[in-house]
Amino acid sequence: MIKKLTKHGNSLALVIDRGVLDLLEIDAETPLNIKTDGKCLIVTPERDAARQKKFHAALEEGNRRYGKMLKRLA
Repeated sequence: MIKKLTKHGNSLALVIDRGVLDLLEIDAETPLNIKTDGKCLIVTPERDAARQKKFHAALEEGNRRYGKMLKRLA
């Protein structure tokens, strides 16, 4: 997808299509982490720390309960 920056006051803005916003679960209130590797601009949604902690706890519980079975299936 090729995008162009648009003039927004004294700055430039990047308009993100609704499909991408929906896919990444981003809205106008979502904080975004913006960084660069020197060649690329990397924009990622900043996820809530409590949500991340809950996810990792559920993942660990799943691995504890089903880890042996999953290894046998692999």
